[in-house]
Amino acid sequence: MISFDTEEIKELNHLNKINLINSACGYKSANLIGTKSKEGISNLAIFSSVTHFGSNPAIYGFVLRPKTVVRNTYENIKETGVFTINAVFEEKISDAHHTSAKYPKEVSEFDQTNFEEEYKDNWQAPFVKNAPLQIAMKFIEEIEIKINDTILILASVEKIYVEKNMVSEDHYINLSKGNIATINGLDSYAVPKENTRFSYQRPKK
Repeated sequence: MISFDTEEIKELNHLNKINLINSACGYKSANLIGTKSKEGISNLAIFSSVTHFGSNPAIYGFVLRPKTVVRNTYENIKETGVFTINAVFEEKISDAHHTSAKYPKEVSEFDQTNFEEEYKDNWQAPFVKNAPLQIAMKFIEEIEIKINDTILILASVEKIYVEKNMVSEDHYINLSKGNIATINGLDSYAVPKENTRFSYQRPKK
């Protein structure tokens, strides 16, 4: 094996450093976050940091990079209080990755990709049409992570839309049945094809 200590990591150039650190922690979720500004301009951006923070109440969170530059997703969430989470699926990985491009606020990523906006149950934020898993989210709070000036956004799960064939009798969602992608590092995608489940584990007697 090779190794990288703290000092060696610090000495790497910027791109190599973020490639190393982002990929070393393993596969991450691949999600498109949909928002809309008060002016009615939709926004779509890919995130690999969406994770579960509790089931009762149901809370998800994700991390935003520092506000040193314009963050349309952040601004729209703070203005409207709502957003959507949409799973990235195999057929649209290229379009999903393109939403990481930095467009000005007046340009919608829906217009720059083959994604279509979809609106359900009077939810203000757009869903991604045909995404096999879509979630309506309501902003709860933001937590500043001072060491690197990032922000943790926490939000409540208001409604989950999921393809019926993906949901088992015990309400487990099998993402592989929806060809849902994961992210390794910053720009590498994988689509798991099989899931292995185990029973709830107890100490051995």
